[in-house]
Amino acid sequence: MSIPVTVLDYGIGNQLNMLRALEHCGAAVKVVQKASAADLDADRLVLPGVGAFGDGMTELRARGFDDLVKRFAQTGRPFLGICVGMQVMFEASEEMGEHEGLGLLAGRVRAVPATGADGKPHRIPHIGWRPLQATSAWEGSILADVQPKERVYFVHSFAAHPSRDGVELAHADYDGVPVCASVRQDNLHGCQFHPERSAETGLSVLRRFLKL
Repeated sequence: MSIPVTVLDYGIGNQLNMLRALEHCGAAVKVVQKASAADLDADRLVLPGVGAFGDGMTELRARGFDDLVKRFAQTGRPFLGICVGMQVMFEASEEMGEHEGLGLLAGRVRAVPATGADGKPHRIPHIGWRPLQATSAWEGSILADVQPKERVYFVHSFAAHPSRDGVELAHADYDGVPVCASVRQDNLHGCQFHPERSAETGLSVLRRFLKL
């Protein structure tokens, strides 16, 4: 039996791979491009995205998704933000100026440091496969079926910095610099990495989201 999932399309990035991955994992995907009252009744909501935080927030507001997501978060039903979709869950971002986020999670989004822990410059954006390192318990989260040190795929220049203890589930080490990789607070889940591009580990994340 397919599991209903509503995906918010706000014009930020190519979502085709994400939709295919969700369907492969057993989801019956509904894509919406503008908020309606019916979308608040969704069983599960997914907010993907790539690109700039500010552009993403502008489009979310223009389509009425900012209010929809805030109200959905209060229902207790599973919500998943991916990449920029995870970043906008936070209070603010410093990407190309100061931008207000959805404020679902306490914390800010800041630039990934341009140097490693040894002070030597490294590549920005942060691109590639990194092993996940646990920072809090994964039981009951989207990482419940993942083993620590399994590798996932990242493409980003900015990263979240949660200010509440226990919200960060995992980080990735980028030349000695910890980068927030996944978060959870109650029914709100997020991953900075791309599960749709992270092979079997990524698919296990999406399958677990469908089981929440």
